[in-house]
Amino acid sequence: MNKVILMGRLTRDPEARYTQGENSMCITRYSLAVDRRFSRQNGNNGDQTADFINIVAFGRQGEFAEKYLHKGTKVVVTGRIQTGSYTNKDGQKVYTTDVVAEDQEFAESKGASGEGGVAGGNGFQSNSGNGPAEDGFMTIPDGIIDDLPFN
Repeated sequence: MNKVILMGRLTRDPEARYTQGENSMCITRYSLAVDRRFSRQNGNNGDQTADFINIVAFGRQGEFAEKYLHKGTKVVVTGRIQTGSYTNKDGQKVYTTDVVAEDQEFAESKGASGEGGVAGGNGFQSNSGNGPAEDGFMTIPDGIIDDLPFN
């Protein structure tokens, strides 16, 4: 089984490219800083450091990353590890390891990160009247309750 679950912050804005042709597809790449905690047994006194993981997202996942993610955003990425290799212009073989994103979710609300915009990935602006309240729940306007499928 090849399954990866990571939580961290983007180290840079995602870079999106689109394939050529009739059915073009979005390919987005970004890097995720994932905290690594050491135990006191290792002699590091609980010091923290980070691993920098390369993420690649295809299709709709790539479009989502391009549109909503930016440097500093805290996300949870679920995917799989993919390895590869290529020969660079100096003739040296370079080995790569990426996580192919199958799902990306916001790990904190915009209010928690101190930035405006989309809150919690639900598509509502945090400054709109029906955005999330301070408790993190969205206020549902009157008259819409009857239209909810789980009523």
